[in-house]
Amino acid sequence: MGFKIIVLAKQVPDTRNVGKDAMKADGTVNRAALPAIFNPEDLNALEQALRLKDRYPGSEVTILTMGPGRAADVIREGLYRGADKGYLLTDRAFAGSDTLATSYAISCAIKKIKDFDLIIAGRQAIDGDTAQVGPQVAEKLNLPQVTYAEEILSMKEGIVAEDDKYGVPHAKLAEELDLKINGTLEIKRRLERGVETVVTPFPCVITVNASAPNCRPRNAKAVMKYKHARTVTEIQDQSEDYLDLTLDRPYLKIEEWSVSDIETDTKWLGLSGSPTKVKKIENVVFQAKESKRISNDEAELEELIVELIDNHTIG
Repeated sequence: MGFKIIVLAKQVPDTRNVGKDAMKADGTVNRAALPAIFNPEDLNALEQALRLKDRYPGSEVTILTMGPGRAADVIREGLYRGADKGYLLTDRAFAGSDTLATSYAISCAIKKIKDFDLIIAGRQAIDGDTAQVGPQVAEKLNLPQVTYAEEILSMKEGIVAEDDKYGVPHAKLAEELDLKINGTLEIKRRLERGVETVVTPFPCVITVNASAPNCRPRNAKAVMKYKHARTVTEIQDQSEDYLDLTLDRPYLKIEEWSVSDIETDTKWLGLSGSPTKVKKIENVVFQAKESKRISNDEAELEELIVELIDNHTIG
């Protein structure tokens, strides 16, 4: 029997190409002015999900993302690499959401999806670097969470007794969280000062480090299969008629949900539901004031190292 895995992914601006128009006057990111990419650590998370799918036949990987219409590219990218389907949360009411509003919207969407065993996300997005959305989703869904994951070592169905060698108090946790325990996960975490292995019951939320294995490349057969996958809005906006194709091949339909499609309180969405406010933006330009050229000579290299140690640049 396989597992139902949801991967939280985000389309982010490429911070390697930040220009003067990167921010709006209200302090939000001007995403239209920046190239968009699949958030790197979310790709690490996707790879962990795909490895579980490979290991446990019958498993299903679903991509869930929130953003403007073009964020459907993230779902297609996930399909090309091995995911099975995707959901796009898109609505003007979501615009300007901070981590609190974003996690609220995502948790509401997950409640609508209902059937899942595991939620995996990247540790943080490169446009905000807060590492808050994954843990906040776990809190809103009242689920256990494991952060800084580097590898999911095993996934076992069934309840482990309290006297198991790991000592996981499933029954107590299930009662506290009003949660049905489906099984146990063993996870390797990469921390600042070492590595640890932990065990948690699932359903749960896991956030994955950049130190985890890189995501596999696109699969040629999957690209050919899903290259015409579209949301309803994309079908309407494009001159090409993909409607008949989508009706004939339901797997090409990317589900698109607005605020009205998920049960939410709109006061907790967008800017109105975001307590985080940008007070000030300052452009910082780094300039090299001094430079020193050295040749590939051991004496000069040794002299440079001594100099760097003396002025406390290193050592």
